[in-house]
Amino acid sequence: MIAFICFSVNATPSVKLTVTPDRGKRNIEVGDRFYISIEVSNLDGEPKMASSIPGAKTMFFDHTGQYSNVTSINGQVTRNVSNEWTATMRASKEGSFAFGPISVSGVKSNIVKYSIVKASDHSNNSNSRQQSSNGNLAGIGSQDTDKPQFIGKGDGNLFLKATVNETNIYEQQAIVYTVKLYTTYDAIKFIGAAAAPKFDGFVVEESKDVSTSFNFETYNGKSYATAVIAKYIIFPQMTGQLKVKGNTYTVSVDQREYYHDPFWGQLSVAKPLQLNVTPNDLIINVKQLPSPKPSNFSGGVGKFTISSQLKNNDFKTNQVASIVYTVTGVGNLKYIQLPDLSTIYPNQIEVYSPTTDIKTHVGASDVSGSVSYDYSFMPLEEGNFTLPKIDFVYFNPSSGKYETSSSRSYEIQVGKGTGSSKSQVSNKFKFNGKLETIKASSITKDHKPDIYKFPFWLWYIIPTLILCAAVGYNEYNKNIHSDMLAFNSKRANKQARKRLRKASYYLKKDDVDHFYDELLTALWGYLGDKLKMPTSELMRDNIRTVLEMKGIPEDYIANLVNIIDECEFAKYSPESGKQGMSMAYDNAINIINNLDKSFKKD
Repeated sequence: MIAFICFSVNATPSVKLTVTPDRGKRNIEVGDRFYISIEVSNLDGEPKMASSIPGAKTMFFDHTGQYSNVTSINGQVTRNVSNEWTATMRASKEGSFAFGPISVSGVKSNIVKYSIVKASDHSNNSNSRQQSSNGNLAGIGSQDTDKPQFIGKGDGNLFLKATVNETNIYEQQAIVYTVKLYTTYDAIKFIGAAAAPKFDGFVVEESKDVSTSFNFETYNGKSYATAVIAKYIIFPQMTGQLKVKGNTYTVSVDQREYYHDPFWGQLSVAKPLQLNVTPNDLIINVKQLPSPKPSNFSGGVGKFTISSQLKNNDFKTNQVASIVYTVTGVGNLKYIQLPDLSTIYPNQIEVYSPTTDIKTHVGASDVSGSVSYDYSFMPLEEGNFTLPKIDFVYFNPSSGKYETSSSRSYEIQVGKGTGSSKSQVSNKFKFNGKLETIKASSITKDHKPDIYKFPFWLWYIIPTLILCAAVGYNEYNKNIHSDMLAFNSKRANKQARKRLRKASYYLKKDDVDHFYDELLTALWGYLGDKLKMPTSELMRDNIRTVLEMKGIPEDYIANLVNIIDECEFAKYSPESGKQGMSMAYDNAINIINNLDKSFKKD
């Protein structure tokens, strides 16, 4: 009888570093992604990525694989277990660099060397906008106002550019101010202006001619998805160099972060990112209108015509008639004036103030429409009279000259009406004697002025109280919104529940991909809001450190990390992920509730 005795031993522990360029790349260029893989064999420990990597910035670091094999040689069984962690890096400067060694459970790794070369021509423009992780981007504090400014961590992948169709114009001449969004992100979820642009010295009309979908455009050699997000027609009200200061927009996007998996290759995960972006400022040179100005200049700048319509055919003394003058065209229609008709019409005709009707349309490049002036007039004497033409004088920027449009004149014949103007005027001041007697009899010795009555003062007290309450509420609202990080931190639980409701919707539909996307968004979003951390710093190690500093129990932290790991793994294993959707949803709710209670105790 032969007995076989097998000896089982573990293979030698080791830690190995490797550097891999991005897929399809032979060299690592400035601005490129590359990967540092850490293979830990036959050890229980986990590596910790250094906070500073020579020549590069860490974008993403996570466990990316586990492998095991068993070999048997001459009865000796050797078991080898390996785990791999991958750091996704972005090259930030040229040079030759070395990284390592790192230590895991007392076992040191090798040292890897890598070179970063200058970016090729096609990527120079995008790399020139990339900055360090402190969020300072090109254009901030620069005196070159022709360049777009970035605030936040857009890394040149999202910016706004403001333009005007003309920079050398006349006073009151309409120009178009446009704000265009440029982005390379996969999805734009929200765009909102924090305030209106500062048009000091301008009158503003907002145009609705903005983009409803993205177009593609090449800017500085790089392709962007673009959309016009704001357009204004502005009219300068003074001369000289006027500055238009861009306002801040809040843009929510999905940032796709890539990492390398030895089995699946290059994978990516979408994470929410909020950017505060400001377009560049613009300087407009505004010229004075040519002198001398005509004495009857209407103030109109643009292109206009005037027409008239006499509404009556039969004219009598002391009876009111009507004539309408309509100015139609393109320009500053809301700010024009007609001549004083009382100085133009015959003295035998009394002219009253007009009723004005303004109908304008704010288009893509101008403000067009019409302004109607409905004048009432009354002939005071019989006879034949001429209603003279009206000269509407305006300035045309296209020709650089003052031009005139004239209405037609009318010949009218006035017949005798009932009564005279004097009798009508006297009737206005004729009182009924009986009415006077009644009013006099109503006065008694006990009558007090209204000022001594309480209801009189209520008309002043109530509006004052309403005004004070409105001012107080406005100050309160400004205070709670002045610190958006603190505001978002207070609303973190509420926002997380909204996102979880969306995940619940996909849970009912058995939509695995969207369910885990929303669940991860709820968890990462809650942590970012509650801890007041930007999305770029939401990494497991950072989260663990901050939560420990805040005294959160270790089991809560472990549960949080586990649920995040499970969700991310399930995104790439739909079959197994589908089975655990309900449990993942319940666990996410529990961990958010537990964390929220712990934060309140803190």
